[in-house]
Amino acid sequence: MTERELAVRRHYARQDLGATILAALKAAGKDIDHLRPDDLLAVDEFHTRGRAATLDLARLLALHGSERVLDVGSGIGGPSRYLAWTFGCRVSGIDLTPEFCRVATMLAARIGLADKVDYRKGDALAMPFADESFDVAWSQNAVMNISDRARLYAEIRRVLKPGGRYAFSDVVAGAGGAPHFPLPWARDPAISFLLSPDATRQALEAAGFRILVVEDQTADAIAQSRLRAPVPGGALPPLGLHLLLGEDWPLIAQNNLRSQEEGRIGLIQGLADRAG
Repeated sequence: MTERELAVRRHYARQDLGATILAALKAAGKDIDHLRPDDLLAVDEFHTRGRAATLDLARLLALHGSERVLDVGSGIGGPSRYLAWTFGCRVSGIDLTPEFCRVATMLAARIGLADKVDYRKGDALAMPFADESFDVAWSQNAVMNISDRARLYAEIRRVLKPGGRYAFSDVVAGAGGAPHFPLPWARDPAISFLLSPDATRQALEAAGFRILVVEDQTADAIAQSRLRAPVPGGALPPLGLHLLLGEDWPLIAQNNLRSQEEGRIGLIQGLADRAG
């Protein structure tokens, strides 16, 4: 295992995460034996803009349900379960963090989606899938931990069928300087690898993708971050992103919002297809 993999795992690893989430669901008044995707909204849409970002990417794709979807950096599985539940897609997730994959599998079973979604522990730079396996690749707030974008995008292109599409939502580098750490994807710069919007576009095109659309979502990201930010000194709710990010979540949220407001980071979403 590389130093990068170990560092990323250390950032995201949480002991007994599944039991912690189930206890939090109970405390929030949810019936853990009859869960629906929306019951998990506060914790499993672990990316900028939350469910709104997932809805936007699904809109760009105009899914009809027969697609085979790959979620790159699937976390605990919120978007993959949403796609399977809403559209009927068959979704596979891959994530570097074993605990995320275990929790995603457990939650899928509790929601009744075990036959629609599956999760594998693996590296997005060397994915355990055959060539041309998927109609759609999907990633949200995942690529910031990956320095070798050329290899990443080549791998995504490899597993897509001819004409397959890649939907992405990425935190990008802004013109305001280095961001303030810790942040949701990194507690220090060692595992943070942001590209500008232009550099992201260039890397995708160099890997053999055709850009169909790129949208700047920074303004809405700031608005959503303000809404989701913990109240200073206030008690955290039973269910929330602090379950994934730990006790320093209030500082992480503050730094994320400050970095957005100062133009140090932005957010784009887009859609590309496999050219050729």
